[in-house]
Amino acid sequence: MSDIEIIATGLQFPEGPIVMPDGSVILVEIKRKTLTRVWRDRAEVIAQIGGGPNGAAFGPDGAVYITNNGGFRYHEAGGFTIPTTAAEDYTTGRIERVDLGTGKVERIYDKVDDNKLSGPNDLVFDKAGNIWFTDLGKNYARSTDRGGLYYAKPNGSLIKEAAYGYVGLNGVGLSPDENVVYAAETETARLFAFDITGEGEVARSPLGPPGRVVATQTTYCYFDSLAVQANGDVCVATILNGGITTITPDGVSTHTALPDPLVTNIAFGGADMRDAYITLSGTGQLVKVRWPEPGLKLNFAPY
Repeated sequence: MSDIEIIATGLQFPEGPIVMPDGSVILVEIKRKTLTRVWRDRAEVIAQIGGGPNGAAFGPDGAVYITNNGGFRYHEAGGFTIPTTAAEDYTTGRIERVDLGTGKVERIYDKVDDNKLSGPNDLVFDKAGNIWFTDLGKNYARSTDRGGLYYAKPNGSLIKEAAYGYVGLNGVGLSPDENVVYAAETETARLFAFDITGEGEVARSPLGPPGRVVATQTTYCYFDSLAVQANGDVCVATILNGGITTITPDGVSTHTALPDPLVTNIAFGGADMRDAYITLSGTGQLVKVRWPEPGLKLNFAPY
């Protein structure tokens, strides 16, 4: 793709972009442990989050909600920054609320029943103002916590485990009619669809964990975060085979290549919702490209 506009550089593993009306972008810097706002000519830290802020979204109260993975170790390879196992000071994952006016960070959830959240990764608000979020799990030197799909109310009154046992659920998004939650599984490069049957409930499977496999990639790659187009197609940021993989609800995939093997997030904005803001996390960049189809307007987004 030749029409790539660089918006920001020098970021410390950016993810979770939120496009603002003035063209600036609020995002997390996972390695820097901050919520940051970037313009073409500058950046400012909104809040020091700690741990590993991984995803961000506006809630119905105007605050930004964060999925915090608890922190990673990192190493450098070939000029790229790569997250690896749990940080030395890792204790738990959590869901947090950030007041944009004061920068105050409030922990909302860090467990479901008696089970801690391992590595919350990404989140989306439904039209009722509730959260669907993924937990990637957590990698250690010799073991791994599995992950799942969760549902929560932003006021701290309810959290549910909708599905569990996956090899790292990452990106999450809702279909335009909000009857389906999509989630990307990182290590298998699979896109799952979960049919919503009630408040925080998804259709069960008689032969395994919930969820329909919409698509699996034949190329060796990883799936990261995602965004849904207005037509219902799902755009998944893709690692190794760096780019965006667009998948129709019936599983047809096309791939748009980008010049970084660690493409991690895509978010839509602009007057026609065709400005795609994409994080190239391995090189610490945020770029913008004109997308062929408009993105779906998110609930409570500030545009």
